[in-house]
Amino acid sequence: GLPVVFDTDSEELQPGMTVLLKDGDRPIATVEFTDKYTPDKPLECLKCYGTASIEHPGALMVATERGRYYMGGKVTGLNAPIRDFPCKSPKEVRETLPDDKDVVAFQCRNPVHRAHYELFTRALDDPLVGEGGVVLVHPTCGPTQADDIPGDVRYKTYEVLKEETHNDRTRWEYLPYSMHMAGPREAIQHMMIRKNFGCTHFIIGRDMAGSKSSVTGEDFYGAYDAQDFAKENSDRLGVTPVPSLNLVYTEEEGYVTADEAEERGLHTKKLSG
Repeated sequence: GLPVVFDTDSEELQPGMTVLLKDGDRPIATVEFTDKYTPDKPLECLKCYGTASIEHPGALMVATERGRYYMGGKVTGLNAPIRDFPCKSPKEVRETLPDDKDVVAFQCRNPVHRAHYELFTRALDDPLVGEGGVVLVHPTCGPTQADDIPGDVRYKTYEVLKEETHNDRTRWEYLPYSMHMAGPREAIQHMMIRKNFGCTHFIIGRDMAGSKSSVTGEDFYGAYDAQDFAKENSDRLGVTPVPSLNLVYTEEEGYVTADEAEERGLHTKKLSG
């Protein structure tokens, strides 16, 4: 996956000290520091993003936003942050899910459009998913790229869709996470996170968490790199990747797979990803 770090420029913070983390005036956690070191940021970016170039948004963040030092230690939670949208803990989400059925996670960072809906509901019919499985729609609602729709607005769109498409086999929860656009490594990160939330399967789409160079516009990852990397590591993670269907909209039959549309000579309408 991707490292979660406590970064700082402070020279005063040292191992052996304990600090209080706050969200405004609300105490969130204490950290008892045991380690402090200067990270090798180019190596970190190369291992996480496959590139150390600041043309990648993740590498740019590490280079320009993170502090000089990384610190580690024991974290003790005190209170959950108060957010603009509800975010249940992994334990709370697991308690709402069936113990004896497959749970398929669907991750997105944008408002869900109809093609997404068709994709995650049809995933329950995949041969990899057992009978009676449910889908957990689990969007990331934290800050993403500058041109993305804000998380609190995305949350409102999800709530409307949840009511309009009420289905006992579809569950909705929200994740306070910011995408790193790390392609294959981000796919692994999301599989681990969703396993903690009680999921057994994870839908991986074409070019998941993909990113383009801010200079040349070239893709950093291949369209199926994330799917392939997830399949290679699924046994170790204990989560089964479910490749997303390549759906197209046709004048004659509505949504069908691209292969079916081609075989039957149906007239397709192009959609954004």
